[in-house]
Amino acid sequence: MHPPPPPPPPPSHEGNKIIRAAIMAVIAAVFAGYLLLWVMMPTKTFSITWLTEIRAKTTSTYYGTYQGATYLVFTFPVLFIAVLGCVYLHLGKKLRDNHTKGTNGKHRLATWKRPVIIKGLGIVSRIELAFFLMFIALIVWNVATYLNIGFAKITAQSGEKVWEAKLDMAALKLGLVGNIALSFLFFPVTRGSSVLPIFGLTSEASVKYHIWLGHIVLTIFTAHGLCYIIFWAATHQLSEVHIYIYIYIYIYIYIFFFLSHTLHFFKLSRGQIILRSFPESDCRMLKWKNNTGVSNVAGELSLLAGLVLWITTFPRIRRKMFELFFYTHHLYILFVLFFVLHIGISFASIMLPGFFLFMIDRYLRFLQSRRGVRLMSARVLPCETVELNFSKSKGLSYPPTSIMFINVPSISKLQWHPFTITSSSNLESDKISVMIKGEGSWSKKLYNLLASPSSVVRLDASIEGPYGPASTNFLRHDLLVMISGGSGVTPFISIIQELIHTSETLNEKTPKVLLITAFKNSADLTMLDLILPISGAPSKFSNLGLQIEAYVTREKQPTTQQKTTTRTVWFKPSPSDAPLTPILGQNNWLWLGAIISSSFIVYLIFIGILTRFYIYPIDHNTNMIYSSSSRAVLHILFLCIGIVIAATAGFLKNKSRNAKESVQIRNMEGATPMTSPNSLYYNADRELESLPHESISQCINVHYGERPDLKRFLFERKESSVGVLVCGPKKLRHEAANICSSGLADNLHFESISFSW
Repeated sequence: MHPPPPPPPPPSHEGNKIIRAAIMAVIAAVFAGYLLLWVMMPTKTFSITWLTEIRAKTTSTYYGTYQGATYLVFTFPVLFIAVLGCVYLHLGKKLRDNHTKGTNGKHRLATWKRPVIIKGLGIVSRIELAFFLMFIALIVWNVATYLNIGFAKITAQSGEKVWEAKLDMAALKLGLVGNIALSFLFFPVTRGSSVLPIFGLTSEASVKYHIWLGHIVLTIFTAHGLCYIIFWAATHQLSEVHIYIYIYIYIYIYIFFFLSHTLHFFKLSRGQIILRSFPESDCRMLKWKNNTGVSNVAGELSLLAGLVLWITTFPRIRRKMFELFFYTHHLYILFVLFFVLHIGISFASIMLPGFFLFMIDRYLRFLQSRRGVRLMSARVLPCETVELNFSKSKGLSYPPTSIMFINVPSISKLQWHPFTITSSSNLESDKISVMIKGEGSWSKKLYNLLASPSSVVRLDASIEGPYGPASTNFLRHDLLVMISGGSGVTPFISIIQELIHTSETLNEKTPKVLLITAFKNSADLTMLDLILPISGAPSKFSNLGLQIEAYVTREKQPTTQQKTTTRTVWFKPSPSDAPLTPILGQNNWLWLGAIISSSFIVYLIFIGILTRFYIYPIDHNTNMIYSSSSRAVLHILFLCIGIVIAATAGFLKNKSRNAKESVQIRNMEGATPMTSPNSLYYNADRELESLPHESISQCINVHYGERPDLKRFLFERKESSVGVLVCGPKKLRHEAANICSSGLADNLHFESISFSW
């Protein structure tokens, strides 16, 4: 027998690298120009020279006088970056970026990536802090420039005092500045975004940017509304009753802000307000349209929706009453809708790109969540923790630390909860797993459901995702120190499994791994059993230098109940369930780029035809006859139609391909083995000894009644590059960040993995 011929050498990726570098250069240039527009926007050069010339060249009977210029200046650059980013990420899938090493652990941006703890912002790197301060400087620059130019035009006029005119001007300019932050608000929460990965960001890690921007947006818009209320009251354009109403609203909002841990806010609404008759013509706040084409009522409704949404986002409300936060957060739909009706579609198109990309992502998530996913089994741990194992196609790959959102209709039809994926798509090509700790009401219901032997025979579930970084660079370090608390160990399980695959299957050198984990009780130690999957793990992993230091903080010694059987639950399959597959197939980034471009083209075609043959004959680009609100509603309608047409076509095209693979997987799986037709537990007596459990146990050192000394563990490491990954309670993350940012050890590179926001 002759040995099989060696596999052909892998194709050179130098061409892809050159193309990617060229694409990134173009993206950087376009993004720099886009930011320059925001800097120049409040100046006379932009409004008088640049914008006037652009409008003169883009005025048409298809898009009016102003719309074409807005598309060209603010909408097209962002969509162009998004589409180019899709091509960039598609080419990156062919490169093994996650297996690239740094140069002796030396990083040009190492100093800038060191963590800084800022009260109110949490743990941020110096790069993040620098960009945050530059963004604040941009806001201040715009406010100062707008007011300086606007106030210079105000002179004493009959019937209006100078301070009143300045207040009116300040209210208007605050609204313009608020649109800057609003334009960036939806980028961080677009989970399948092509914009975030090209800048090395993930949607989960970018949630904090969304929180910062949300506070800035609603602070500015609240000041915008207050200034107008004071102005209307001073100029006798506001009835007495509405003065009282607005005073009550804002007082209650800020009382709730400072006392958000109580429910007294909801009782304050019982205060009696005596409504009096008033002349409608004297009250500008009740007019849908004034002489500037702006709808006051729509603006008030938008602000009211934003305020209700805002007050439920503060940590004390969000953590103690998550369901209230979850449901009220959907008021963003009313907030954006009335915002567009308030200012008209032309000016709203400035913030349109971010929201447009978010809507595409949201609709694709909706399509993905309509179909149930095949839940194969669950491991029920004695520490009120379960591991859910879903079937997936082999073509679905994801990097370590990815997350996915899960919905279980039998618990809640509306709630979706994010969980970290604990499996490796390379180690287990046909399964995807998550670990869920019973800490909240939803997760406790799930655990109780699975812990009862006679409660369920099958469990319906839907999934959105997975979502993760475009690439990881864990292999660039000589040592990985993973520090976790409680269920914070979940992202590290996926990293360890990926490293096991790299070292044992690919025979590549991997960094040593030191896992420092703290648990409250000894029963929580069973979470470490999930490091090795039920199937797919090698018989041993001697090539991986794994050391686990486990601390049990609330017990002085091992308990007799520490070793409790971990039960494996097998679920009956359903013909309607299918393995989890990529929603847009293997070439998902190319499909996303096609959907972004084609949906916007469909929108432009529809709105161009409507404007040319219906709106233009009415007002001839004067924008004075045809209702601005009606125009905005039509734009929103056709924008949604374009998204539905393009995204549905892409989804259905890939669904047919995924269906063929799903049938093949079901045929290979066959019937789920069960001891009897009604049995829920299959091989329930199978202990973890059937796995290479001894290899794991040899790596674990358990300490009782103490907490880890992080300074000793980190400062004693002499490797040239030490990656410090932390996931767990806020206090633990801050302690590790302080150590890494102290400057006493230059070889420590900190990265916080936080899912608590």
